[in-house]
Amino acid sequence: MMSSSQRLLSWTDDAWDDYLYWQTQDKKTLKRINKLINDVKRSPFEGIGKPEPLKENLSGFWSRRIDDTNRLVYAVDDQAITI
Repeated sequence: MMSSSQRLLSWTDDAWDDYLYWQTQDKKTLKRINKLINDVKRSPFEGIGKPEPLKENLSGFWSRRIDDTNRLVYAVDDQAITI
């Protein structure tokens, strides 16, 4: 089994588009996203941003707070973290 830091980081098309958007719009938000991603890689289920498992149609996904309205949503398995 791989450790958290060895998991591949992958992006859905929508998540990548959002990430590129933040690179041009708000550097503070981008820094927060990068900080959350690094924390997810270290410890997917605990840490900053109040990680919580999602329910119903997003069961199996986790969420962390970027700010009051935006969330980083991701899934974790033995091989990868998918944003």
